[in-house]
Order: sequence, then structure tokens, then C-alpha cells
Amino acid sequence: MPHDLEIIIRNFIVDNFLFSNDQDSLSDKESLLEGGLIDSTGVLELVAFLETEVGIEIADAEIIPENLDSIESIATYAKSKLAQAAA
Repeated sequence: MPHDLEIIIRNFIVDNFLFSNDQDSLSDKESLLEGGLIDSTGVLELVAFLETEVGIEIADAEIIPENLDSIESIATYAKSKLAQAAA
């Protein structure tokens, strides 16, 4: 799954938060929060998705923009959590 993680995360964000047909306009580095794509409720939906579909456990203290603000940062964070769980 880690190889396809960016695709899985992108598809979730596009399907649940992008309200236009131009999904190519969303860059992997774009801030989801600053761009208004997700809000605090959206972050909670994203956390639930990552815990359920990706299989990582996210502590409340880890729900910060550095971990969850772009497709790239979410994928990096999720990969590190998966690596920690495997160790």
C-alpha cells in the first residue's frame, strides 16, 4: 500500500472535498487548509479515513497541519506511521 498511498489519499480528498471537475489543479504540495479545501470537520473525516483505510492510529497530538495539510505531507506522515508499526 505505501507505493499507492498518495493515489489513495488523493482519491479520497478529490471524492470528498473537491467540488469541481478539475482534480488536476490540486497539487500534492498544496495546502488543503489554506486553500479552504478542508476545515476542522474535514480533518476529522481525513483522520477517520486514514485510521480505517490505511490502518494507522493517529493520536490527538498528531492532528497538526505539519502532518495533514497536503497530500504530500499526509502520505509522508502515513508512511512513517506504517513504518513505526512494522518495526
